[in-house]
Amino acid sequence: MGQLPRILPITVIDSAQPVPAEAGHHHDDAGQGPRSLGQPAPCHLFVDDLAISEADIAREMQHHRAMRPEQARADAARALVVRELLRREAVRLGLDEGQGDGRHSDEEVQIQRLIEQVLEDRVPSEEDCRRYFAQNPERFRSADRIRVRHILLAAPADDVAGRFKARTEAEKLIAQVQEQPHLFADLAARHSQCPSKTDGGDLGWLQRGQTTPEFDRQVFRLRQGLAGFPVESRWGYHVVMVDEHEAGQPLSFEQVQPQISDYLELQVRQRDIQHYLQELRERYPVRGLDEIEAQAE
Repeated sequence: MGQLPRILPITVIDSAQPVPAEAGHHHDDAGQGPRSLGQPAPCHLFVDDLAISEADIAREMQHHRAMRPEQARADAARALVVRELLRREAVRLGLDEGQGDGRHSDEEVQIQRLIEQVLEDRVPSEEDCRRYFAQNPERFRSADRIRVRHILLAAPADDVAGRFKARTEAEKLIAQVQEQPHLFADLAARHSQCPSKTDGGDLGWLQRGQTTPEFDRQVFRLRQGLAGFPVESRWGYHVVMVDEHEAGQPLSFEQVQPQISDYLELQVRQRDIQHYLQELRERYPVRGLDEIEAQAE
């Protein structure tokens, strides 16, 4: 089936330490920010009267991988702002009593209680699910499948001479199979270094994602029959025979309704959280975040 993209709820807890505790741990008496070699770390980010220093952002960046450091910095800054907004609102509503259970900090429990209190669960109706099903028919199909046989000529990825030898041998086997297709199973038994050689190289029915990514990408582009070139993977070179293609079939609404319902519920919850965070930004002014995010664009 065409899987719905898995969208996870927004994570607002990235550290066991409350923002004020982390931000204030190294502050000097004048509240000028964390010290580095005797000098306060610069602060360009503020939530109301709290300064979040570059040192705080740098510590948070380890939890936010990105292709560019500017993006990781923006993601970290946003996470710190979100956590501080929610912490402040939990305090305002009297939800700041110690509730940690050993696995979760007081702050984590407070924020979870806050979200549960202000955001109601909204389960999509059957009508909503049917509408989404009708508007996205291409998502609701069983997976395409192919039936594949192969002969693996193994060689480590860092063995240049071995890789060249494996490719040359694979090309010779392809020429031999082109002349005598009925010999494929015998050649697999004699030359393949995959356990499937005892079954004539048969890998059975494959769906996307069931093999190593580089092999997967290539074999699903092949037409039925013998591939005219060796297929390379991290394991070596493969002589590949595609015996059959089977296109995915449409799925019924009843088969996919639970996934649609979960997906739509998460979408609504994420939207509600974003609206709520915007309200909190109006109550507790945020300065500097827009500039940090602009640098990541």
